[in-house]
Amino acid sequence: MRTSAFLESTDLCLQAQEAVAQDEPVLLRSPVEIDLLLEFARSTAHGLRQDPPGLECRFLYDRRGCELFEEICGLDEYYLTRTERSILERHSSDIRDITGPVTLIELGSGSSVKTDLLLRAWLDRDGMVPYVPVDVSDSALRSALRSISARHDEARLVGVNSTYEEAFPLFAALSPVMVIFLGSTIGNLDREEFDRFLEDLSDGLAPGDFFLLGVDLVKDSEFIERAYNDGRGVTGDFMKNLFVRMNRELGSGVDLHGVEHEAVWNRRREQVELYARFTGPQTIHVEPLDEVITFEAGDRVLLEISRKFVLPDLERSLERFGLRSKAVYTDENDWFALLLLQKAEPGD
Repeated sequence: MRTSAFLESTDLCLQAQEAVAQDEPVLLRSPVEIDLLLEFARSTAHGLRQDPPGLECRFLYDRRGCELFEEICGLDEYYLTRTERSILERHSSDIRDITGPVTLIELGSGSSVKTDLLLRAWLDRDGMVPYVPVDVSDSALRSALRSISARHDEARLVGVNSTYEEAFPLFAALSPVMVIFLGSTIGNLDREEFDRFLEDLSDGLAPGDFFLLGVDLVKDSEFIERAYNDGRGVTGDFMKNLFVRMNRELGSGVDLHGVEHEAVWNRRREQVELYARFTGPQTIHVEPLDEVITFEAGDRVLLEISRKFVLPDLERSLERFGLRSKAVYTDENDWFALLLLQKAEPGD
């Protein structure tokens, strides 16, 4: 697997344009140098001092966090992954018929397992497809590129190790594209983050480009809550792993025995809220910043939200950003939806 070192240009867009012509997988890295430990420390200290306190969910996904999330996806209670996959099994070819030949760019690709179904639909029709997975996890990208290359040697694979925001300029450079955002990951964004993300994403798309969006739909609250309070406690382990990471990387000294997982349905906001609840006093250190934050028994820290959507309302919201529905695919229970959206012409 080649890395960006073989390319002369330091511009990520030019690198990507050159890389999609290569026969073997290429891994590109953002030219922006980030001190990841310091970023984690600053985000943690800032989040814990908020009222109410909360931590950024992106830091859940260290190596162990990714392993636990993959385990969650296979749980009986966690319907989202298998339901979205069933929709892709039925409709990937239909999606290809609508978009025609495009470059597939996936945000937050992780292991790219579900994307296999889309790749196969393009390869069956076109014989070749450029696929650009984007993820902040170098290890997840490397694993995805190796496994996809082994299964689909006709695909042109270019992994991009960067944030979503850094990848947005790639859309115009590689247009025509279909940007893929699966797993209802967009539900992890609050309303302000949701608007900012869609505005920036839409600005990056050229008119006629496509956006494939996976969303979880509002349904019976008890059914939803079970998905985040599984009987084996894997979701709790996943959430607690963030404090394991804080202890390891930030010297936080969290008493892990005093951390409980709590997932509740907020009916007014139509979202699941996942908290860490402290059963006793906690003194949390952020050693890189020499900061200390204290909590009392019963205090909670918000670790993640998972918003659920009503389709007509969501489609109206997407229209505000020039993203128009070309097709909407749901399962037989209307639990989950895939929306195929297209960027409208200016003034259209």
